[in-house]
Amino acid sequence: MLLLAILLDVLSPASSPARADAPPAARGTPSAPPEKAARWSIEEIFGALRVVETGGSKSGGRQSTGDGGRAIGPFQIHRDYWVDSKVPGRFEDCRDLEYARKVVLAYWRRYCPKALDALDAETLARIHNGGPAGLQKDSTKAFWRKVERELVDRRRRSA
Repeated sequence: MLLLAILLDVLSPASSPARADAPPAARGTPSAPPEKAARWSIEEIFGALRVVETGGSKSGGRQSTGDGGRAIGPFQIHRDYWVDSKVPGRFEDCRDLEYARKVVLAYWRRYCPKALDALDAETLARIHNGGPAGLQKDSTKAFWRKVERELVDRRRRSA
């Protein structure tokens, strides 16, 4: 039994090295009480967001355009969202996965830093979809359900 627990711990996504730009919870830095420990990694959250936003396009979402041409890239970023992120560059850079990721992280750091630190996937997804007040909007619940379904499916596929 102990061996199984050790193997599960070693093979879990949380035991893999985290990116330097990841929030504290993803880097193993405790930021939330144990009962509020992160359920999803930052990589899983970004992966699920990208699939929901772009349908998992083969180009990684680089060429994706939505909302009548107003949202671009793997995370379907709008110009106002990009401006709010305050990440230097051009709006068109949001087509690049790494740049778009920086924009989303900066946006979350600005509007929901506690949720980012705790890797609260629901809050992160709903604010990404509905803006700073996204958590209060009923319209973001359906988006969250899609992201959550993708998170669960990703775990099943990787198990």
